[in-house]
Amino acid sequence: MLKIGSHVSFSDKGLLTAANEAITYGSGTFMIYTGAPQNTRRKPIEDLYIPQGKEVMVANGIDEIVVHAPYIVNLGSYKEDTYRLAVEFLQEEIRRTHKIGVKNIVLHPGAYTDKDAEYGIARIAEGLNEVLEGTKETDVNIALETMAGKGTEIGRSFEELAKIIERVQLNHRLTVCMDTCHIHDAGYDIVGDIDGVLRKFDEIVGLDRIAVVHVNDSKNPLGAAKDRHAPIGSGWIGYQGIAGVVGHELLKDKPFILETPWIGKEEKNERPMYEAEIAMLRGDTEERFGGEFLVDVERLHHYFDKIGIDSRLYVLNTWELLKSDAKARKADPREPMERLYDMLIENRVLSGEYSEEAINQRLLGFLAGPDWLSDL
Repeated sequence: MLKIGSHVSFSDKGLLTAANEAITYGSGTFMIYTGAPQNTRRKPIEDLYIPQGKEVMVANGIDEIVVHAPYIVNLGSYKEDTYRLAVEFLQEEIRRTHKIGVKNIVLHPGAYTDKDAEYGIARIAEGLNEVLEGTKETDVNIALETMAGKGTEIGRSFEELAKIIERVQLNHRLTVCMDTCHIHDAGYDIVGDIDGVLRKFDEIVGLDRIAVVHVNDSKNPLGAAKDRHAPIGSGWIGYQGIAGVVGHELLKDKPFILETPWIGKEEKNERPMYEAEIAMLRGDTEERFGGEFLVDVERLHHYFDKIGIDSRLYVLNTWELLKSDAKARKADPREPMERLYDMLIENRVLSGEYSEEAINQRLLGFLAGPDWLSDL
């Protein structure tokens, strides 16, 4: 079965909290931060409910999860205090990851800030050498994440990752986390040529290095170097593009992790779309949500067809308008899903008893396109 899940909370009762949240989405895997990603404060390992969390995982068939390193780790920094913090804190995180029983910790390679890319690559490799040498007692791998190319971050090309890996002595402990939004924004055409993208990755880095895949749509066009995630089907990659990655033969058995944004009209009512995204990509939407869900999606197709809205064209045209027309964006900054949601509410297309979350879940079904519905 497809191993797909999402980022979940590790607060309160640690692994137990995370596992229980993952189960509510129907997950077969999940990803955690061992503490807040913005700081170094961490609970003692004894307070993370690891045995209890593992019991829940076993009972629900979850045998592989992923840890993500905190954002404050920047191995590419030329500033000695920032670099030392990155090395020492990453070593601590690897030891915690090992104690939790996880094999891969995802890491944003780093940013070179005021230097240049070659400096950044060398500095990151230097840091990884020290980190790996100092954590030999663990069997944890560092999964370098593919990046979008925003600012001075390293990892925006397969070549940059390869240069880092070849400079690291213990590089058998280096794996890769491939992020769909990031490589799309970096200019790799996963929509039109996923086979070619994976072939290129294999030639430069090696497919055997891929340990994790982050699954995110993108709010920006191919090559934008922006890194802004969107719910599946509501961005430039689209549902079919994402499904082509998740269902690819060369990536089978990898853990796929959703990091798509929570959505809602008010911040206090924002909800993740993980449950619907997981069910749609795994192919068990009807089992998860019932036949009425599919009837509602068909109703949405009939309604939007009647008023001349094609799901993909509407999404792409709206993003293009928001990107290219500042006046129009100021007048109406709503993103595609919010605009479609408002149409449904205004015209009472679906049951008035549905929550905002339920309506948005059905919108994801519509945005997947008629082929998704007819193929079920």
